[in-house]
Amino acid sequence: MSDYPYADPIVDLSDVQELDRDLVVIPNRNVDLVPNIGLIGGTHSVLVVDTGLGPRNAEQVLRFATSYANGRRLYLTTTHFHPEHAFGAQVFADEATYLLNTAQADDLTTKGEGYLGMFRQLGEPVARELEGAGIPVPDETYDGTYELDLGGRSVQLRPTGRAHSKGDQVIAVPDAGVLFTGDLAEADQFAIFPWFPPYDVDVSGVRWIEVMDRLAAERHRIVVPGHGEVGDAQLLTQVRDYLTELRDETWRRRDSGMSEETTAAEIRALMIERHPDWRLPEWIDRGVGCLCAEHRH
Repeated sequence: MSDYPYADPIVDLSDVQELDRDLVVIPNRNVDLVPNIGLIGGTHSVLVVDTGLGPRNAEQVLRFATSYANGRRLYLTTTHFHPEHAFGAQVFADEATYLLNTAQADDLTTKGEGYLGMFRQLGEPVARELEGAGIPVPDETYDGTYELDLGGRSVQLRPTGRAHSKGDQVIAVPDAGVLFTGDLAEADQFAIFPWFPPYDVDVSGVRWIEVMDRLAAERHRIVVPGHGEVGDAQLLTQVRDYLTELRDETWRRRDSGMSEETTAAEIRALMIERHPDWRLPEWIDRGVGCLCAEHRH
């Protein structure tokens, strides 16, 4: 097992941020493998968005959510199937109704075990948090937008189609102008491309750009990314522009006959130069690999 060079992936409840009336986020504090986690309340119910990595993190989130709900019914959803977002859902089994889009449920069934094994190899702190983790099973699945009535507030659970993963969905709170994106958007870091051929090639840079175009046009007031600081609609535009830039630079080199290896090396240097303050440049090469595969010959 490799050494884990980052802070332990622990959800920290010390700085919960209120974004709107009865709507809070547990920020990830820029800790790797910790997502931004949301709680959205109405008069009779509260929706939790994402669980954190593994049962122990999810137990913390559930305790906080139970206190926050103060007797209201609990629902849970996850933005996509990756372990730091969804692999604590089993903890909520007797306490909340787990709602999930069909494509994400399929991802959990077909790729959950593989990702669980892969993440356990990332390092001892990650493996420790995944002790006892199982593949989440939703209580209810849906295709298309799911309108969830929380009491005086309607929340939209909206599958986007294939982009960062096959089963991505966003969670919109129209009355507050808030959007939870999962890993479709990150703040101040290079986009995460889970491009792991031949095991997982569902990420699509081309489709991801199309999704971000649509989301950016909606002009949300507050955007909660999968990781990083909460922002506004400009964050969606920033991600869209980066993905477009990555595509264009990749395809221009491939059009000229440049090898994928040289293309990746050139673009990595270029993107780090253009975005010197962004984190996790190791994802640039995987993005190039994905876009090379999508290159129109």
